[in-house]
Amino acid sequence: SPRFIRKQGLDRLFLECDAHMWRLGDRRIPEGIAVDGGSDWFLLNRKFVEYVTFSTDDLVTKMKQFYSYTLLPAESFFHTVLENSPHCDTMVDNNLRITNWNRKLGCKCQYKHIVDWCGCSPNDFKPQDFHRFQQTARPTFFARKFEAVVNQEVIGQLDYYLYGNYPAGTPGLRSYWENVYDEPDGIHSLSDVALTLYHSFSRLGLRRAEMSLHTDGENSCRYYPMGHPVSVHLYFLADRFQGFVIKHHATNLAVSKLETLETWVMPKKVFKIASPPSDFGRLQFSEVGTDWDAKERLFRNFGGLLGPMDEPVGMQRWGKGPNVTVTVIWVDPVNIIAATYDILIESTAEFTHYKPPLNLPLRPGVWTIKILHHWVPVAETKFLVAPLTFSNRQPIKSEEALKLHNGPLHGAYMEQNFQSLNPVLSLPINPAQVEQARRHAASTGAVLEGWLDSLVGSMWTAMDICSTGPTACPVMQACSQTAWSSFSPDPKSELGAVKPDGRLR
Repeated sequence: SPRFIRKQGLDRLFLECDAHMWRLGDRRIPEGIAVDGGSDWFLLNRKFVEYVTFSTDDLVTKMKQFYSYTLLPAESFFHTVLENSPHCDTMVDNNLRITNWNRKLGCKCQYKHIVDWCGCSPNDFKPQDFHRFQQTARPTFFARKFEAVVNQEVIGQLDYYLYGNYPAGTPGLRSYWENVYDEPDGIHSLSDVALTLYHSFSRLGLRRAEMSLHTDGENSCRYYPMGHPVSVHLYFLADRFQGFVIKHHATNLAVSKLETLETWVMPKKVFKIASPPSDFGRLQFSEVGTDWDAKERLFRNFGGLLGPMDEPVGMQRWGKGPNVTVTVIWVDPVNIIAATYDILIESTAEFTHYKPPLNLPLRPGVWTIKILHHWVPVAETKFLVAPLTFSNRQPIKSEEALKLHNGPLHGAYMEQNFQSLNPVLSLPINPAQVEQARRHAASTGAVLEGWLDSLVGSMWTAMDICSTGPTACPVMQACSQTAWSSFSPDPKSELGAVKPDGRLR
C-alpha cells in the first residue's frame, strides 16, 4: 500500500557510507510490481532460496538493484520477490509471533546519529504484558522482544506458565549474569574508561580480602594485583542492577603464587531527597549516565562508567501531578557550577532527560546534580567522572594525564559563568581544594591509581570476593559456593537435551 511504502521509506533513495545510512532523495517504485513487506523474521523454503540466489530473470535482478539502495531491505525484498514470482502460492501470511509494539515509546528518533530516518522498534516485554501470551487466538510459536537486563521476571513467568515451577530452593532463579568482557575479546575491545575502572574494582576487592579475611598474625589473604581483568559480568538480582563481577588474577603474597579471584562491586546509593524534605513530591529518582535508551527508559551504560571525555545525560523520573518548573544544577568536584537550566515538567511527564553542552574534558572526581523548586532544594544525585589510568589501553603518560584531568580548556564548561550562584547555593570554592585538584591532574602511576581508587571507593562497595580455584587463603570462599559469582549455580541457564516436560536439561 502507498502508506506502507512511505512508512518504510521505499520511495526514498538510501546509501550506506562511513557507518551512516544517508537519505539521498526521492525515487519511483518500479511499475507493475506489487510491493510487500513486513518483518525480517521469516522462514524461506529451499526452492525459493535457490531462485533468489541463482535466478537471472528480470524480477530478481531488478529487485536486487532496487533494494541495494533501500533502508532495511530485508523487511521487504524477500516478501516482494516471493509475491511477484512463480513461488507466490507458497506464501503463508502469518508470522506465528507476538511482537510487543508500544509505538508511543518505540517510535523515537533515537538513532539519528546512524540513520537519516525515524523508525519504530518493538519494546521489551514486562510482567504487565503477560496477559498477551494467555489471550492469543492465532497459533503463536515466537514472541519478541525479551531482554533479561531490562526485565527477567516476565521470562520466568512465561517459563513457569509453559512448564511449571522449578523445585523449591532451586538456586539462581532470580539472578542474571551478562558477560560484557572476556579475555579472548582482547583489551582493545574495552574503552580506556572501562579498563581503568575494572582494574580499580579488582583492587577494591583485594583490599576487602585483606581487611575482612585476615587470620591472626597471618598474611595468607594479602594479594598483589596481576595483569588485566580476565572477565567481567553485569550482575542482576530480582531485576535490579547489583554491579559488576570481575574475574582477575592476583599473587598471594604469603606463598608467592598466582590465584584467580572474582570480586563483586556494587554502586552506592547516590540519590538523596533534600533534608529537610521540600513539599514538592513529584520527583521520584534522578540519575546520570550515557547511552540513554528512550524506548526502555534506562541507561545502557550500566553502572554509569564515565571518563573526562564522556558527555553525560541527566535523567529524572516523575510521579503524576500539576505542571511545574524545576531548576537543575550541575556542580563539578571543586564546586564550579558547570551548567544550570530549567525544565518544565508537564502533568503527565514520567521521564525527562537532558545532555548539557559542556566543554570537555570534565574535571575528574565526584560531581553533584542538584534539583530545586522555587530555589528550594528537592533532591540531589552524584556521579563519578573517573580519572583515566589508561590511554589507548597503555598506562597513561603525564602529558596525556594533564590534558585529560585538568578540567575544560580555558577553565569554563560553558560560555556563561554561573559563579554568582555559588553563595546562593552555599557552594564555596575552596582554593586548597582547587590546588589539590591541580596536583592530582598531573599525577601518574601509583599516585594516580591511589587517587582513582579513593574516588571509586567513595562511590562503589566491594561486596564480596571469592576464589575460582586453589587458594592459600584458608577463609576465602569458593566462587561456586556463593550466590553472586558467575561460577555459582544457575540451573535456568544450563543447556542440554530436551526433557519429556519440554525443558532443556
